Amino acid sequence: MKRSVIACTAALALLTGVPAYSETPLAVEIVVATMSVEQQTFSLTGEIRPRESLMAAFPIGGRVTEVLADLGAKVESNAPLARLDSIQQELALRTAEAGLRTAQADHLQAIEDLRRAEALLASGATTRATRDATDDALRAAEGALELAEADWDRATKALADTVLRAPSASTVISRMIEPGQIIGAAQTAMELALDKGFEAVFEVPEAMLIGEAPSSGIVLSRFSKPEEGFGGRLTEVSPLIDPKTGTVAAKVEVLDPPVGLGFGEPVRGTASRPAEAQVSLPYTSMSATADGPAVWRVDQETMHVVLQPVEIDRYETGRFLLSGGVEEGDWIVTKGAQLLYPGRLVRRVGEDQ
Repeated sequence: MKRSVIACTAALALLTGVPAYSETPLAVEIVVATMSVEQQTFSLTGEIRPRESLMAAFPIGGRVTEVLADLGAKVESNAPLARLDSIQQELALRTAEAGLRTAQADHLQAIEDLRRAEALLASGATTRATRDATDDALRAAEGALELAEADWDRATKALADTVLRAPSASTVISRMIEPGQIIGAAQTAMELALDKGFEAVFEVPEAMLIGEAPSSGIVLSRFSKPEEGFGGRLTEVSPLIDPKTGTVAAKVEVLDPPVGLGFGEPVRGTASRPAEAQVSLPYTSMSATADGPAVWRVDQETMHVVLQPVEIDRYETGRFLLSGGVEEGDWIVTKGAQLLYPGRLVRRVGEDQ
C-alpha cells in the first residue's frame, strides 16, 4: 500500500511539471531600500593669494642701484621700491632747466620789446614794420618757451622713471631684481599684492563641480591653527580644465581674515551642499551583469531573487549611492549574494523556514 502511494505521488509530479520536493530557501541578509537626502561635505587644500596683484616694472631700462623693499615688506602708496642709475637723466634735467630759464628770459624780453614798439608806434617814433617784427619775435619766443617747457617735462619724467614706486598700499610678494642687475624697460621687477583683501585658490576635481556650487557657507582654516575657522564665499570658477591635472581653479573670497594671515599660506576649505534624495546601499550588495553593476532584488511575495541593473551616482567609504534602478521599499540582498542565481528562493536570516 505504501509503495502505491509513493508511485502515485511521483506520477502526479511528472504530469504537473512540479518538483516532488520544494527548494530549500537560502538564508541571506536583506536591507530595505530607503530614500534619504544627505549633506555632501568635502574638503580641499588651497593657497592664500591676493585678490588683486600687479607686476611692477620700470618704464625705462638701466642698472639697478638700490632695492628698497624686501620680500614680504608692506609699503604705502607712492613709496619707493627700487632705483636705477640716474646720472644721464640728472644731466638731461639740468640741461633742460638751463634751456627753460633762457627761454623764459627771452620771452620776458620779447614782451618788453613789443610793449616799447607799440608805444613808439603810437607816438610816431617808429614804423609799423618795426612793430610787426617785434610782434613776430614775441611769437617765436613763445614757441621756444613751449618747447623748453616740454623738454623740461620730459627730462623730469625721465628722472622720475628711474625710481620704481608703489601705485597703492601693497605687499611685496615676489622680487626679481638685485642691486647691480641690468634690467630692460617693462621687465618685471616686483610682484605686488594690493591691500584689497585675500582669496583662497583651490584646484577642484571636475567631478566635484557636478551640481550646484556652494557659493556661501564655506569654512576656511589655516594649517597652523586648524581650530580657528573663518568664512569664505565662492567668487570664480575657471571655465577651463587644466589638461595636466584634470582640475578646475576655484577662487574663494576670504570674508573675515584672521590676524596674521599671509600670502602663500596653505588653508583647508570645507563646504557642504544638499544632495538629491537617493538610495544608498552597503558595498556588500554590489553585483554585476555583463552590461554593468547590479544588485539582487527580492520579490517580496514569492521571495525569489532577480538580478536588477542599477545606475551608480558615486562611491563612498563602505557604500555606494544610486541614481536609478532601485525604488524606495525594494528588498535588496546585502550578504549571501555569491550563492544566488536568478529565481533562487531566499529567506531573511533569523526567519524560520
